[in-house]
Amino acid sequence: MPTIRFITTDVFTGVRFGGNQLAVIPDARGIAEDQLLPIAREFNYSETTFVYPPEHPGHTRRVRIFTPGGEVPFAGHPTIGTAIVLAATGEIPVGDGEARIVLEEQVGPVPVVIRGVHAGGGWAQLSAAKMPEIGPPVPSRSTLAKMLGLVTDDIMATSERPQAVSCGLPFLIVPLTSVKAVSRSRVSTERWEETLANAWAPMIWVYAADAEGGDRHFRARMYAPGISVPEDPATGSAAVTFAGFLAARSRVRSGTLAWTVDQGVEMGRPSRLEIEADKADGVITALRVGGQAVVVSEGEMRV
Repeated sequence: MPTIRFITTDVFTGVRFGGNQLAVIPDARGIAEDQLLPIAREFNYSETTFVYPPEHPGHTRRVRIFTPGGEVPFAGHPTIGTAIVLAATGEIPVGDGEARIVLEEQVGPVPVVIRGVHAGGGWAQLSAAKMPEIGPPVPSRSTLAKMLGLVTDDIMATSERPQAVSCGLPFLIVPLTSVKAVSRSRVSTERWEETLANAWAPMIWVYAADAEGGDRHFRARMYAPGISVPEDPATGSAAVTFAGFLAARSRVRSGTLAWTVDQGVEMGRPSRLEIEADKADGVITALRVGGQAVVVSEGEMRV
């Protein structure tokens, strides 16, 4: 019976059994198309990646990303985790302590910088392939509050009001008034189906400023029931979109802005995401998200 090699890693953490779990298939050649989703469901992580040779000679690898619900065009923690796994296992050489690679994903070429690699993990940062796209108007604060098990006053009503934004995957960004409100939030599946199931941005990112981590630090949670991810412990695609959301509201017109985000705390899988945005004359020119990952296990799966 044929087997495939897999490696698992925890992403956006430097500690095993924290962060967001990821399964990486370093060489997916030979796996039948109809086996990809069942393999992802077998791991039952929020994402599994399948790695192939690049289609463009100037790129490093082609990566396909699956949730238990299906394939997605782009995701941050799978991109970061896959890059670190390939470097930590010697699939990608890291010279002079740094490697700059390009991973082909459905959203387009994704540049990644890898540093501090060792056999147990490393650090990586991706650059978003797309700048922020603003979606259509979103449901009212009272409607969102009911869906999230909150009261209307838990949702900000200032310039940081809820907004649908995409940098490859659309998210409904919902600013809350406190970290306590973030922790209290819960998605009602019934109300989500009524409110967001068919919306432009059905995935939800709730956040609040967290002064304990400094004046540029946030606590967040991400819910994606539509792709069989009730809650995600660390979501790079949402975090990089959040960087665009914050940068658009910043008074800084030129320069680099940086923030940190803690996610997964309520799930018992604390994660730290580092996000950045570049602006020039008021225009967002680049968005990045980075963090650590640690290798947890490797083995073979019969297919």
